[in-house]
Amino acid sequence: MKIYNTKTRQKEDLIFENNRAKIYACGPTVYDFIHIGNARMIVIFDTFRRYLESQGVKVDFVQNFTDIDDKLINKAIAEGKTVQEIADKYIAEYEKDAAGLNIMPPTYAPKVSENIPEIIAFIEDLIAKEYAYISQGDVYFNTANLPEYGKLSGKNLEDLIGGARVEASSAKKNLTDFVLWKSAKPGEPAWQASFGEGRPGWHIECSVMFEKYLGKQIDIHCGGADLVFPHHENERAQSLAKNACEPVKHWVHNGYINIDNKKMSKSEGNFFTVRDIAKKHGHMPIRYMSIMSHYRSPINFSADLMKICDATLRRLETRYKHLNNYVESLATETDNHCDFNNFRNRFFGALADDFNTAKAIGVMHEFIHDVYEKIDNLLNKECAVVALQIFDEMLNVLGLNLAELNEKSVDVDENLQNLLRQRQDARANKDFALADKIRDEVTSHGYKIKDTPDGAKLEKI
Repeated sequence: MKIYNTKTRQKEDLIFENNRAKIYACGPTVYDFIHIGNARMIVIFDTFRRYLESQGVKVDFVQNFTDIDDKLINKAIAEGKTVQEIADKYIAEYEKDAAGLNIMPPTYAPKVSENIPEIIAFIEDLIAKEYAYISQGDVYFNTANLPEYGKLSGKNLEDLIGGARVEASSAKKNLTDFVLWKSAKPGEPAWQASFGEGRPGWHIECSVMFEKYLGKQIDIHCGGADLVFPHHENERAQSLAKNACEPVKHWVHNGYINIDNKKMSKSEGNFFTVRDIAKKHGHMPIRYMSIMSHYRSPINFSADLMKICDATLRRLETRYKHLNNYVESLATETDNHCDFNNFRNRFFGALADDFNTAKAIGVMHEFIHDVYEKIDNLLNKECAVVALQIFDEMLNVLGLNLAELNEKSVDVDENLQNLLRQRQDARANKDFALADKIRDEVTSHGYKIKDTPDGAKLEKI
């Protein structure tokens, strides 16, 4: 397999020692529900992991939770809760969405708060090697002492300074230096360290956790393209300075999800949460959308795109059921034989070439079309069984759970069922204006009410 390496700007062969892949993915900062931009990264690299495992590669997959951060602290203050309460809540909400998206649980899911001793020791090592210094109670990484700084993102220090891509501070020796440890402030979580009481900066956590769980050099570090600079650039700098070896063999980044051709982000306010989109369309259309284009290409999100993804998956579901019923109902063999291995080879060949899910999905649709043409000509049962197995294999690698299309999430079910009961009460009380208002609210969630002899039922629009 070949994969594009952000650092070298070219596709490279993936070779794993002892056929075992060590992969680290930057996880969410758990202060809110994840948005569909987060979901795309999570889905892409879950699918990548599924592909590797389908090829017999053993994958050690680490995805962290950032549970110490300015955003969590601000949220905790605003809601009158502890940082841990905020983190615990949104880790649980993340896990609901991840399950809905059919994400495989990571091998390890470390939290920053659980790795403070390792973070402190890492920083002490950088200070001892003169790659870090204490200033005004904070600890900074000294970028001037590492000539390799900027090689991942392809940026030089002059461009970063001239383009104001770095935060100015009187505490820094160099404008491009970045914080490793923030000094304690009233009301914030803090830990005692030899260099002063405080809490970790953002970048240090991932360097520490991937080394702890995967070693000093890993095969793949993945994340969204927005993380290349400064987050991954700073990660690489920290680990390279501490261990004097390249920490990551292949840096792999996915493209943005755009809204109206502009990058989606919470800071811009133009974002949609997975939870809100799933209420209208379910989780599988979000998964399908995330992999329908090449992972390095952007996706322009729209409500119409979600409807297309939903409709496409429902056609796949219909075809799958038809093929399954055909296999079960075909009692006798026919004379028509066929070979579907060409489609299987092309499907996996697309994934082997820089993980081209768009091309693989195209092959899958070609395959299904070909199968149905052959069913019309009384496909041999043995071939039909093989076709069903290949269909299952493709769906499993892509992580597409077609059964989810007919399931409602717990949140949606509870909310809509309550609305349904309220409408029934309103109709019984002859308050038809209220009943119509409730019906319109149900419709806004992507469902319609169908009155049947057995009572009112919900149907997805």
